[in-house]
Amino acid sequence: MNAPNSSPETPSNHHLRFHLPHRHLSSAFGSDWFGLKAEAFARFFGTPTFLIGQTIIVGIWIVLNLTDVVRFDVYPFILLNLAFSLQAAYAAPLILLAQTRQADRDKALSEADAQHREALAAASLERQELASRQSEQLLALLERNTELTRLTQELTQRIEALTSEIHQRLVPGTEPQ
Repeated sequence: MNAPNSSPETPSNHHLRFHLPHRHLSSAFGSDWFGLKAEAFARFFGTPTFLIGQTIIVGIWIVLNLTDVVRFDVYPFILLNLAFSLQAAYAAPLILLAQTRQADRDKALSEADAQHREALAAASLERQELASRQSEQLLALLERNTELTRLTQELTQRIEALTSEIHQRLVPGTEPQ
């Protein structure tokens, strides 16, 4: 037996049925360990934590190398420049790939949402047509009921008149009521 909400067709997530064909786009780099880490790394580049942390590291690097505490990268800081170049060489393709895949996901999910809206519009139109047919049927039934009520009233009046006539013939001298 399936756990609740595990089936793609349960009522709580039935609206996601248009997104199911695009599940393979869920991770920009794949769903394996490397792909998940690469996407997390690419997303981390734009965070305030990364920018503040990098600024602190660069500040410490420069202070250590300008003072006589440690001198592993002297003033034009060629090693620091190389570190930035290496970071940019890895960061740029990861960020571009993440943006491209995110655009693909956004497009696919937008198309799925459009399909969902079209399905909702079709269902709404179907419900409106059903309501219209039911209204027409109710109107026809009301007209038939009105006609039957009129016929019943006419028959009641005829029965009353015939009953009066029979009563006068059987009991002479009585007046109809």
